[in-house]
Amino acid sequence: MADEKFEFRKMRRFKQQLEREECEAILDEARRGTLAVMGEGGYPYAIPMNFVREGDKLYFHSAREGHKIDAITACDKASFATHDDGVREEGQWWYVVRSVICFGRIRQVEDPTEIERILWLFGDKNSPNADYTAHEIEKDGPRVAILELAIEHMTGKTVNER
Repeated sequence: MADEKFEFRKMRRFKQQLEREECEAILDEARRGTLAVMGEGGYPYAIPMNFVREGDKLYFHSAREGHKIDAITACDKASFATHDDGVREEGQWWYVVRSVICFGRIRQVEDPTEIERILWLFGDKNSPNADYTAHEIEKDGPRVAILELAIEHMTGKTVNER
């Protein structure tokens, strides 16, 4: 949960702000984004990752140990950013890109049944078919950590890159 006294900033360029439904659509379509956590020595640690969204939660699969897991254990606050591929209007050199950033608390999912269910969500989004997903879950599932980011605040905006 968010800190009692903390209020997330309002978007400064509110005319570029996307509606929540647009943000969710971008999250559902994007293949990967960047997860940021508080790393060692107080330095941010940002990791490109693939992900899936279900409701107000984002899920990531990970190794069970390493810098990211250590950082999450030390501080559960995280952010995640992604964007679409953008479009270039005819005759223009710049792109118009829609981006989303989510803030929330991240934790490692412990329940094996829940881990398998979430791995199937990854398969539904990314794999060529159910047989391939089943094979990958059987092969790698026991070694995978699933991370859950409970979204507390989400914003999105349209950026004209010119």
